[in-house]
Amino acid sequence: MYSSRRVAHVFPDSSFFSQLSSTRSIKNSLGLCHLKLRRLTLIAQPPCSKKHHPLSLPVNLSVLSLPYNLPAGEESKVRGRVVKGCVGFCSEASPATGGCTATMIDATAGSVRQQVSRLLRESLHVSLQPVAELDPSVVDVEPLVAICNPRFGDYQCNNAMGIWSKIRGKPSSYRNPNSIGQAIVANLPASTLIESATVAGPGFVNLVLSTSYIAQRLDQMLIQGIGSWAPVLPIQRALVDFSSPNIAKEMHVGHLRSTIIGDSLARMLEYCHVEVLRRNHVGDWGTQFGMLIEYLFEEFPNWEEIGEQAIGDLQAFYKAAKQKFDADPAFKEKAQQAVVRLQRYHVAWESICDISRREFDLVYKRLNVTLEEKGESFYNPYIPAVLEKLSEKGLIEESDGAKVIRIEGVEYPLIVVKRDGGYNYASTDLAACWYRLNVERAEWLVYVTDIGQAQHFDMWFKAVKRAGWLPVNDNDYPKAKHVGFGLVLGADGKRFRTRSSEVVRLIELLDEAKSRSMQGLVERGREGEWTAEELEHAAEALGYGAIKYADLKNNRLTNYIFNFDQMLDVRGNTAVYLLYAHARIRSIIRRSGKNIEELKQIGTITLDHENERQLGLHLVQFAEIVEDALAEFYPNILCEYLYNLSEVFTKFYSNCTVIGSEQETSRLLICEATSTVMRECFKLLGITPLERL
Repeated sequence: MYSSRRVAHVFPDSSFFSQLSSTRSIKNSLGLCHLKLRRLTLIAQPPCSKKHHPLSLPVNLSVLSLPYNLPAGEESKVRGRVVKGCVGFCSEASPATGGCTATMIDATAGSVRQQVSRLLRESLHVSLQPVAELDPSVVDVEPLVAICNPRFGDYQCNNAMGIWSKIRGKPSSYRNPNSIGQAIVANLPASTLIESATVAGPGFVNLVLSTSYIAQRLDQMLIQGIGSWAPVLPIQRALVDFSSPNIAKEMHVGHLRSTIIGDSLARMLEYCHVEVLRRNHVGDWGTQFGMLIEYLFEEFPNWEEIGEQAIGDLQAFYKAAKQKFDADPAFKEKAQQAVVRLQRYHVAWESICDISRREFDLVYKRLNVTLEEKGESFYNPYIPAVLEKLSEKGLIEESDGAKVIRIEGVEYPLIVVKRDGGYNYASTDLAACWYRLNVERAEWLVYVTDIGQAQHFDMWFKAVKRAGWLPVNDNDYPKAKHVGFGLVLGADGKRFRTRSSEVVRLIELLDEAKSRSMQGLVERGREGEWTAEELEHAAEALGYGAIKYADLKNNRLTNYIFNFDQMLDVRGNTAVYLLYAHARIRSIIRRSGKNIEELKQIGTITLDHENERQLGLHLVQFAEIVEDALAEFYPNILCEYLYNLSEVFTKFYSNCTVIGSEQETSRLLICEATSTVMRECFKLLGITPLERL
């Protein structure tokens, strides 16, 4: 049995690094089995004067002495695949080698739930050895860990009943689920993490965290930064496809959800140290371009001399072209033919795209969203070869003059080449998928679009699984996920539109939110207290943040009603309320007159009061909230956590005097930890926090 408290192995310099190249050799060298593999990022650094120097190594080993000798200023990185979990490092100067000796200690990285799970995994392995012959599958069972009702503990392990269902009626020493729970408690490894463990009802194992552990974890975060709490994910690179407006069309509220949700998910993945390719798959190809260019040539034969003035307002230009396209069959035919000749019209096409991009950028700048554009046209050169690959696998067949892929259980096939020989969304998406998996080497493809496109994604996901590009098992990598979302509705409960029944321009919506926020600040007397730049910054943070939070706090699958009055309310679950709550915490720290950075170095946190511990526990659970939000891509989970955090802090502040109390240093550090977590929540939601309001 592998123990997290025993020395696993000691490698000399060269053999350790050479063995990292093979997961088999790692497992063999350490004598480990039944362990899942994850990535390794080891950064060895030159000698430093500090005794404790954190190195990043996500690996579930116990103590590993690793001597190494590096020239001053040189950095060495080794990447490979290693076993599940995380560890911390302690490094010391080694006079014998002139370098450093890094020693792995008990894991402290990742979320608290990941650490609790590691202890339970070891306990389950020991507890289930006596019944391994009855049902071998129980030996590899993963711990089912959840935050539990505070009356019973902090966390709960819910494996006992599931295990009992597998061995019930078979000869074993276990009489019922409760006896399994008792064994899990008895076999828990000794740890400073757990203060007590009890069994309730049919085997529910209730765990209470050590209060001193919670306090130490908060102290550690204040010194090392909140990035030290980041969950460990089993991937290194993800691609998030979001926003994706159509060229020559105005961005509207329909693009708002994709942009806001996609940006937040990308931020969460980036927090977990995943490289994120932020893709803007704009619609820059197709019939509408033949229509626009043909209209441009007919109306302005000398358009190249006139320049962009010929197009003028791109939205009005599009409407005029669309009206003629619908009313004039001859023009429609010419426009469709123009699509085929589009390469000849490249200059006109580029001009239309550039105008659109500048308009899109105005929106992205306001939302503080960054994207890299790779539109439909980018993947056009790849489509023929990709379809040929699918044909070679026997997936494509002829149907009424078109080329299709038939999907089991779906009545209509996936059309990949139209009757006229043209390509469509499916052929572009297939080419993009191949490129993203094989060229960009993404391990997780995330597509953020409205829920109405769910069937389209489901069909071509199944097609690429048939092709072998994605594994059949949805839990294996690489994998693809469609993140759908509902509609933005008006006060009448219908699709949000202007009074003239047109879609609402997104840029106007954002400017209106900023204007209303500015008015609110002026009414509260901030105009006489702040500079014009400070007012502008605060109005943008409040206005844009209010729109984002009002969207993200809802389950993405549901529709929601757009209401300025509600989202800008200073009370309730709104960004404005939360930004004010954060500003109040910053005000407490300022009023203390203490240097918080000095306090971090000399002070420590104690959690003797009930409300102190409750707040501390809520804070250290931040990382697993990010895990939960990413599990099925629901940003509203993070919003709920942030709102609850503000409520828990209010209880703490109401019952625990901060300034002037005997515990002032500790409580100021608790305030700092709370504001740090709140700021990270705001960052992950794409909202700008404010120091004062």
